Amino acid sequence: MPVIFDEMHQPDGSARPGYEAIQRWLDSTPPDSLSLRRAEAELLFRRIGITFAVYDDEQAEERIIPFDIVPRILTRSEWQRLATGLEQRVKALNMFLADIYGRGEVIRAGVVPADLIYRNPYYRPEMVGLSLPHDIYVQIAGIDLVRTGPDEFYVLEDNARTPSGVSYMLENREVMMRVFPDLFAEHRVDPVETYPEELLATLVSVAPRSASPEPTVALLTPGSLNSAYYEHSFLADKLGIELVEGRDLLVRHNAVFMRTTEGPRRVDVLYRRLDDDFLDPLTFRPDSVLGVPGLMNAYRSGNITLANAVGTGIADDKAVYSYMPDIVRFYLDAEPILNNVPTWRCREAEARSYVLDNLKDLVVKEVAGSGGYGMMIGPNVDKATHDLFAAKIRDDPDNFIAQPTLSLSTCPTYVDAGIAPRHVDLRPFVLTGSDRIRIVPGGLTRVALKEGSLVVNSSQGGGTKDTWVLDD
Repeated sequence: MPVIFDEMHQPDGSARPGYEAIQRWLDSTPPDSLSLRRAEAELLFRRIGITFAVYDDEQAEERIIPFDIVPRILTRSEWQRLATGLEQRVKALNMFLADIYGRGEVIRAGVVPADLIYRNPYYRPEMVGLSLPHDIYVQIAGIDLVRTGPDEFYVLEDNARTPSGVSYMLENREVMMRVFPDLFAEHRVDPVETYPEELLATLVSVAPRSASPEPTVALLTPGSLNSAYYEHSFLADKLGIELVEGRDLLVRHNAVFMRTTEGPRRVDVLYRRLDDDFLDPLTFRPDSVLGVPGLMNAYRSGNITLANAVGTGIADDKAVYSYMPDIVRFYLDAEPILNNVPTWRCREAEARSYVLDNLKDLVVKEVAGSGGYGMMIGPNVDKATHDLFAAKIRDDPDNFIAQPTLSLSTCPTYVDAGIAPRHVDLRPFVLTGSDRIRIVPGGLTRVALKEGSLVVNSSQGGGTKDTWVLDD
């Protein structure tokens, strides 16, 4: 059996640095009191109305993501190392995207195969040669991290299109402060509440150079039927900007305007939570009723900044992910601070042969999969599932990668049976502006609430925790 790293307990059972007061709190608080506090937290979330939708659910019901009342702790030294590695990685991602839509040096140098880029469904030829304001493609990145030991953190995947979940990070903190003020009084927790102002400062900083001294920023949503609509409205409110749908915008003379009761108002920056395909029916899907006709013409003319840029989805691709260590070395001439999970690319014959021979021990993922879908955790499924994925890999090897089944770290979690260890990951949010990179300390911890499960996604039964960064 692999050794699973317990983030709270040392091998002798004592609390690790940062968890001492949490351990005392859990030991001294009666189970009935914890249960009462959990019910109070759930009631607050229901009143707030923070929900998500699962599209393939038969009832398509709105759900509240389960919230765990036991915070996850990172020491400041642990966080500083992570933050340095995150900044390095996002710098390399932006340089990579600028390059593949520009000179293509990473391809000519043989670092990344040309076909992996040009045949990728998320590669957008419309972006080739387009000059973006400040050469920034990914203003908002969500980098998923997992931990396997005291000093062992790995990047599990990069989210560069429309990373979600930051509303849960902010609401988790607010609910924890309201339900457990006594616990906060014992700790000096680094704040995450500054995220909205940091995000707004980032978006303002990447406005086109032709914009007014006080650029207008708006958040573009697909609408109330989108699974993340709560987050869209939440963020627009927190940032103090307009929440708009495609029908609220129009393009005139290659500039974007927002319809208001006082007439059209020029928009300089769109924080878009709408996929590329639906942005502009004149450029992408002609049947899209969610986008803005002519938006890409305004974009090409340099009159609007889209955050994140069109075509960033290629950085989410799991096959491209496997080249990230080489991408970091190529652009920054430095070793990656944060390591990738070892990855076998099924498009390569030798790797494919290894994967097919070892399916029962590996995690297999679709290169464009997300949300815990399109994947197989080998040790947790039966032979029929192994055979099904073997057939899929043989039929379309380019569409799959495989990774070892990592022993994800665990954190104490309050479940129906009491306090028990559950596996977790972490999604910090990295903001890249024209002036600097901003990262609020911590991020969104997602927890697999089912015993033994490694899948933390909310769509697969996962929950969330507040993440505290404390002095060592």
